[in-house]
Amino acid sequence: MVPIREPKIYSVLLADDLTLVREGLAALCNATLNYRIVGQFSEGAAALRAIEETQPDLAVLDLNLTDLFTLEIVKRVHAAKLKTKILVLSTRRDRKTVVEALRCGVAGFLLKSAPSSQMLEAFEQVLDGSVYVSPQLELSKIFTSNPKNSPEDPIDGLSAREYQVFSFLVEGVRAKEIAARLELSPKTVDTYRASLMRKLDIHDVAGLVKFAIQRDLTSH
Repeated sequence: MVPIREPKIYSVLLADDLTLVREGLAALCNATLNYRIVGQFSEGAAALRAIEETQPDLAVLDLNLTDLFTLEIVKRVHAAKLKTKILVLSTRRDRKTVVEALRCGVAGFLLKSAPSSQMLEAFEQVLDGSVYVSPQLELSKIFTSNPKNSPEDPIDGLSAREYQVFSFLVEGVRAKEIAARLELSPKTVDTYRASLMRKLDIHDVAGLVKFAIQRDLTSH
């Protein structure tokens, strides 16, 4: 029997680098009687500090926050055993991005193209202890491995870190900034870049961008 959640007003923290997106999400939450916005942020490090200090019930974070990668925030919140449940908003919908986010411990993965009603639906499910993924993503396909006779996708051969570096590179983020967002040294980022290029058999960033666009692996 599913436990009945106590009726109360739940605290929500929002983080997105676009002010209009944050304000739209805040207006949606404020239009209900169940949620109260306790903070709005444009950068990852500030959002993480606020989560650590206030421990809101929910945190809705854009997947590509500046200055600190969102999945690093998720890992830290889990490591600190904070009560905050994190939902990420993403324009990316590829399988590897979704799977990695879920592995890191996100409680919800929402597409920015989804209707607003899905966010409130996600809040309800997450607060009830479930994990929410936008229905448009079709979970069955995300977690179904390739049939034996189909060629292996080279993307699947990348480690989580290599795929993160790949994702930033094809979005035009410079190595120094990638290092800052992932809290790695620039030399380590260079190592990951060399490794992922070798695995994909692509030898320059332009080639990576072309590969990503062909496979719809960019956020644009």
